[in-house]
Amino acid sequence: MDFIDLKTQYRALKPAIDAQIQRVLDHGQYILGPEVGELEARLAAYTGAAHCVTVASGTEALLISLMALGIGPGDEVITTPFTFVATAEVIVLVGAKPVFVDVEAETANIDPRRIEAAITPRTKAIMPVSLYGQPADMDEIGAIAARHGLPVIEDAAQSFGATYEGRRSCNLSAIGCTSFFPSKPLGCYGDGGAIFTSDDALAKAMREIRIHGQERRYVHTRIGVGGRMDTLQCAVLLAKLDRFDWEVEQRARLGESYARQLREVPNVTLFTLRPDRTSVHAQYTIRVPNREAVLATLAARGIPTAVHYPVPLNQQPAYAGFCCPDCTPVAARLADEVFSLPMHPWLSAEDQERIVGAVRDAAA
Repeated sequence: MDFIDLKTQYRALKPAIDAQIQRVLDHGQYILGPEVGELEARLAAYTGAAHCVTVASGTEALLISLMALGIGPGDEVITTPFTFVATAEVIVLVGAKPVFVDVEAETANIDPRRIEAAITPRTKAIMPVSLYGQPADMDEIGAIAARHGLPVIEDAAQSFGATYEGRRSCNLSAIGCTSFFPSKPLGCYGDGGAIFTSDDALAKAMREIRIHGQERRYVHTRIGVGGRMDTLQCAVLLAKLDRFDWEVEQRARLGESYARQLREVPNVTLFTLRPDRTSVHAQYTIRVPNREAVLATLAARGIPTAVHYPVPLNQQPAYAGFCCPDCTPVAARLADEVFSLPMHPWLSAEDQERIVGAVRDAAA
């Protein structure tokens, strides 16, 4: 059994993927070839944002966004401690300080009720993460940000394709960033990412920053990075986009099936999917008090699992100095209890029943 089945996906899309890759090999424009602009146009149309800027990774998307906003030394950015390290990493890389705000136990997303108390005169942005595929409370976060004149950067690395109040993730705030890492719901065959905004000036800055701050050839108007997304990776995504809506539907169906079968299992706690939003279930994650025993039982039955994330960022050695290690108790509790089950559009009903049966036996 695969945790994420990319091989079956490739077989299903092989003619389209191979044709797109061959097209790039034929024209030979491996950097900023025509597929880059084509993908950006399609992704912008999909989200409803005015601009899409493809970049080398989800991490680069976050980094370039902070740079475009001019955030740097002495500034603070409010974010969550319960996420992949890249979220905080980029804040530190531009010289700013990550301010960690605890999460909701029900969703594992940043708790908007705790954000305002963390705002100081040095706060320059709020960066919520749409964890496990479900957007955070973006309207409430946006209202807080608006009261304080702050931009919101949605870290949507796990939620591309999800919706909030009928709007697409990545187009819920001033800036949205996503990742196309292979295991993502929409993934390429290497690293890749994208930034979304409807602000023309920010989009211009982001496009320049991703090519070393270059306004035109050999004219560098700002500090930049080498952050372009490869043409070949864009070609892969163009082929995958044609089937993406179907894959999102399958993920929703499988998520509902998991929830229905696991809801009454003793010692299993499910995360809440809010009624005003959808999830692409980048991971299907549950909580158990005896995680190590459950993982061992599932492994013995040939069922792969993963833990996202075992240590909150404010307890990581590199980030402990930015926040007291015990100031986010909900994140700390989740880190001890969460684990993720196999989730991909080709997961069979039989395999899902086998997974649920093993969880039921192990969690009791």
